[in-house]
Amino acid sequence: MTVTSLQSVIEKLLAENQGVRVVSFEHQGHKYWLKQAEHLTGAMRLLKAQPHASLQLEIATLAKLAQQGAPVPELVASGEDFLVVADVGMPVNRWLNADVSEAEKLQILKDSAAGLAKLHLKGLAHGRPALRDICWDDGQVAFIDFEANQKDSDMHQQQIRDLLVYIHSLYRYIGPHPEIAEPVIAAYRNAGGESLWQESQQQMLKWQWLNYLIAPLKSIGGKDLRPVYWLLKHFKDIA
Repeated sequence: MTVTSLQSVIEKLLAENQGVRVVSFEHQGHKYWLKQAEHLTGAMRLLKAQPHASLQLEIATLAKLAQQGAPVPELVASGEDFLVVADVGMPVNRWLNADVSEAEKLQILKDSAAGLAKLHLKGLAHGRPALRDICWDDGQVAFIDFEANQKDSDMHQQQIRDLLVYIHSLYRYIGPHPEIAEPVIAAYRNAGGESLWQESQQQMLKWQWLNYLIAPLKSIGGKDLRPVYWLLKHFKDIA
């Protein structure tokens, strides 16, 4: 692939997809994603951050994370109003509905958990590592849509929040199946996340009273409330 040929494809896509937020395309056997700055109208111009500034921040964040060795999509092109990244596979939540075996789905989940632990070992945090923000392709894990402030002095607390968000998301997508969740969380602990898991458990101890209120809703509550019960129960039951 030559840079010039890819640039030509990108210019053509930009001209043909004005106002389209995200476009996927293939070039010389590789898949890419073109993302453009949002075009806000009406009151949204006041309610949301400046789209061009937000896009430039995302570009800078991707470049910096790549320099730090974080598993992020490769930034292959960027401009004032767009960025292009290489495809890094389907998000993990979509793999759970894919036509693959249950054993492979479990392995994908374990890989995602281990990937989060490795990210934390690099001294980084994601900010919202839900399964939809973790991609998997042939054993390789990559994170998208980082929200954490990597300059924050309290990085350790951000990493604890990462783990809690991840476990909540895990139960959100798999349902009340600790027999699946526990091996996945064990993969995080075994990949270097044990001490952070222990600290997360200590923090969750003071919230265990909440499960007395949530327990009646664990089967009928909303899709975001039900996982809270299983999140708290995990840290109560596992030593």
